[in-house]
Amino acid sequence: MKPKILVVDDETSILNTLSILLRGEGFDVETMQSGREALDRFDEIAPDIVLSDVRMPGVTGVDVLTAVRERDPETPVILMTAQASLQTAVQAVNQGAFYYLQKPFSNAELVALCRRAAETRTLKRENTALKKEIKRRDSSRGVRPIGRNKAFAEVLRLAETVAPTDSTVLITGESGTGKEILARFIHSLSERDGGPFVSVNCGALPESLLESELFGHVKGSFTGAVKDKEGLLVAARGGTFFLDEVGEMSPSLQVKMLRALQEREVVPVGATEPVPIDVRVIAATNRDLEQEIRKGAFRTDLYYRLNVVTLHLPPLRERRDDLPLLAEHFLERTAAREGAELSLTDAATDAIRSYDWPGNVRELENALERAAILASNGAIDTGHLPQRVLEPPATPLVSDAPPPNPTLEVIERAYILWVLEAEGGNKARAAEVLGIDPSTLYRKLNRYGMNES
Repeated sequence: MKPKILVVDDETSILNTLSILLRGEGFDVETMQSGREALDRFDEIAPDIVLSDVRMPGVTGVDVLTAVRERDPETPVILMTAQASLQTAVQAVNQGAFYYLQKPFSNAELVALCRRAAETRTLKRENTALKKEIKRRDSSRGVRPIGRNKAFAEVLRLAETVAPTDSTVLITGESGTGKEILARFIHSLSERDGGPFVSVNCGALPESLLESELFGHVKGSFTGAVKDKEGLLVAARGGTFFLDEVGEMSPSLQVKMLRALQEREVVPVGATEPVPIDVRVIAATNRDLEQEIRKGAFRTDLYYRLNVVTLHLPPLRERRDDLPLLAEHFLERTAAREGAELSLTDAATDAIRSYDWPGNVRELENALERAAILASNGAIDTGHLPQRVLEPPATPLVSDAPPPNPTLEVIERAYILWVLEAEGGNKARAAEVLGIDPSTLYRKLNRYGMNES
């Protein structure tokens, strides 16, 4: 999307010149011939940048600056004037002007300044979004994992025991078993519950971006680093940092994470001085890290630094007695959100109990949300559930009574399922093991009805 710039000047010729120049450089330009008109239409235009002359009749450029700062402090305002004075420049800077530009100026100077302002606006928006996300996640404290299954209850008991300490916790389990919910539960019972709960998924970001997100960076450390950025490990000060899918972390980042945990400090990208951190770390993985160590893919020292206390969440197929309770919880939440009454028929309940739920709690929640949309009268029956839930289990490739002369389709389906389970449901890694493109794997999963709804 093109950055939108609002140009304000009482001289028509200047407005036309600047409009042609900035449009040619890729900006979306709106022009106003008075400060009053600019302020009246500011909310309607919602510019990313304001470029305003200082000396205008009525509402001056400084007045525009003051009003814009009150309405949206994140919008950069560039002031330009042919009659610069030190007093006016100081006043503009003190009131938050992004830059004070003296006429005449070169086209290249103005374009470079506007581009820098656009980058600053983008970074501010990202920081604001991050703060809102941290606040949203922080407001989720106190959510208790749901289940009465004996093995699951033992996990919760151990979580309650370790929560008041500052010990590092490693949560293991298949994808979708609720590892982040358990981490939030631990945070809510800790001495740090007044601080933020911040998380990052190591498998969702490329290495270079993940390093910057974790440790921060300094201005100029790489292309696009236009200002210093605080890393999430520092931003989570006084709270809990949840390191999800830690098994996806590259060897070089593993070294830096180990140092951060040992020294309780991080060195931002491009910096030379360390920054102290004050966080409790909870890590999670769907991989067997001991097996990863044997393969040389995960550091032994980092594993033992993370593995002070291990909590293993059992898959949903091993806690079938919790299925009705979880289903009731998800339906109650959906009903409250949609303002409708929802219930399961006996046949639907039986189908839910019989299915293995390879996607675990996440798959169950998605299936019930889909069913709630389809059930117009509020009563969820088998016809509202995904087809895969109703199908009998796939014929295994190897069993006590293997099928005579299995078809290639049966063999391929069973093999794909086996690889997916071996890789903890990670489709990208499963495609790599199978030697096919991820898009090919997705097509096969759709054909065999093995994709999550």
